Amino acid sequence: MFKQIGSIFSFLTILPTSNSTLDDIAKYMYLFPIVGIFIGILVGSFGFGLSFLLDPILVSFLVVTSIVIITGIHHADGLADFADGLMVKGSKEKKLNAMKDLSTGSAGVVAIVLYLIGLVVTISLTNGFDLFKAILISEILAKFSMVLLASLGNSASIGSNSPFMKIMKDRKKLMVAFVIMIIPVALVAETTGLVMLVVTFLVTLIILAISNRSFGGVTGDVLGTTNELTRLSSLMVFVSL
Repeated sequence: MFKQIGSIFSFLTILPTSNSTLDDIAKYMYLFPIVGIFIGILVGSFGFGLSFLLDPILVSFLVVTSIVIITGIHHADGLADFADGLMVKGSKEKKLNAMKDLSTGSAGVVAIVLYLIGLVVTISLTNGFDLFKAILISEILAKFSMVLLASLGNSASIGSNSPFMKIMKDRKKLMVAFVIMIIPVALVAETTGLVMLVVTFLVTLIILAISNRSFGGVTGDVLGTTNELTRLSSLMVFVSL
């Protein structure tokens, strides 16, 4: 089991814990929330400590920077490609090709800038143990949202996302992911955490609907986009309640 968990850590973070193939990693996608717990505790503790030393905006900037470093900007790149694909006029094939383009278009740049600003501003509105809870729960929900999307959606085209979409059609694995996610969410954030979970479901369903209409299904970039936007939206809910 440790090897399997190591494989998803190597996929979702910069930690070189495994040399597993993409198919092997896909088999254990339902364990993604465990990585969310790890990232949330690590970054949340970092922010919690800094909140006693620095101004909230500086703490927020450093927290966002740490998230970017730990995750290797992997999913943020997916958000940029997703935005570029949406802005292209024409067929689904043209939109998919725009997403696969190695260069980032103006829509992608704007999306990333707005997303990072949103993160910094939102996180700066909380501090102390509340900051720790916000980071922890948002990271768990972000990882669960990818599992949920893979379970609900279908591949837009054959690619790196295909094994994940196929594996997560197993409802038992989705339930395992849900249990892993719901325990810390309910215990740490209680009612607020449940509201954040509801928003996670809504954001995931909206992204699924947009992806089906624009691209004919889900791609790896769409999965990454779900991770990023769920993180931001759940943080916004936390600081608003």
